[in-house]
Amino acid sequence: MNPTDRELIAQTEKWLEKLRKERKNVKVERPDKGLATAIENLDAYISDASHFIEKKDYIRAFEAVIYAWGILETLRWLDLA
Repeated sequence: MNPTDRELIAQTEKWLEKLRKERKNVKVERPDKGLATAIENLDAYISDASHFIEKKDYIRAFEAVIYAWGILETLRWLDLA
């Protein structure tokens, strides 16, 4: 495995672990359909990242982590989670 792949894997796993910890703290203050869909997508991207790691598709795993972080941060900026 080349150094770039090792770094990609390390960063993906690091941020996925942090994301899982942060996800546990998400409290939905104002539940509605749109918010529920956003939370479902957040959880789906977390799951996808794990799936892609297992398949050794590290680029897609990293992308899934980044998308999930984007959803989480957006929910926080909007004061929805």
